[in-house]
Amino acid sequence: MGQKKQRLLEAKRHQSPPDGTRTSYPKEPRLEPPTTLGPQRSIYFSSLKGRPARLGSEFFDQPAVSLARAFLGQGGANPAPSYAEQVLVRRLDDGTELRGRIVETEAYLGPEDEAAHSRGGRQTPRNRGMFMKPGTLYVYLIYGMYFCMNVSSQGDGACVLLRALEPLGGLEAMRQLRHTLRKGVAGRALKDLELCNGPSKLCQALAIDKSFDQRDLATDEAVWLERGPLGPSEPAVVAAARVGIGHAGEWALKPLRFYVQGSPWVSVVDRAAKRNTQARAKASRDEDF
Repeated sequence: MGQKKQRLLEAKRHQSPPDGTRTSYPKEPRLEPPTTLGPQRSIYFSSLKGRPARLGSEFFDQPAVSLARAFLGQGGANPAPSYAEQVLVRRLDDGTELRGRIVETEAYLGPEDEAAHSRGGRQTPRNRGMFMKPGTLYVYLIYGMYFCMNVSSQGDGACVLLRALEPLGGLEAMRQLRHTLRKGVAGRALKDLELCNGPSKLCQALAIDKSFDQRDLATDEAVWLERGPLGPSEPAVVAAARVGIGHAGEWALKPLRFYVQGSPWVSVVDRAAKRNTQARAKASRDEDF
């Protein structure tokens, strides 16, 4: 018993030094995330505080015109008084993430819209995505060689065409994809402004093809939408006629194309619509004084 008591006293002295100082012990090693194990699941699927999160189904569940403007950071589901343009993200098979801020859209209103593929309420295997839940992609082929990407909105047969992006990340990969996929063009290097300034160009730059048709933008792991940095004021948006729908009668003239005023990344600038937008903005400012 005497030896046991002596051992206990020795252990106590080691735990509590006589000078009252605390004994420091080596910290447990901290596990760091792997950095060289190949593509990892994107942080944008994470709900960790402080990290960007993808936009969910509720963002897309609004009328086509409202959604077309919301993609540009105007009105819609954006929180006032801060505003943010939305960023389209495409994750390639090798883990590369391509990003572009949406700067131009077109709204298609459904069965009543003579320019919509759903005009008259007709449903086909080709346009089924237009009748699926908001946030569903509708990707179709034009001229037998180019793809266009739309996002379904609230209302049967209604959707928003994504017309142009401002490239933010992965520009060299975009350039290579455009060089590989564009038809009948020599090997001239593309300028940044040429990468995504059109609906088929942005599909080439992001490697979007028919395989993306009917995917859910709110849940898909290869393409999604996230909110960009917040700005202090709502961006000025020009409302103009849509492009390439001359067959649609009076609907060809309706101002259902929207783009960020002054953006150099827009596909087509409508000077008359721009002047009208500026005049309305000035009149609105004058009313405040």
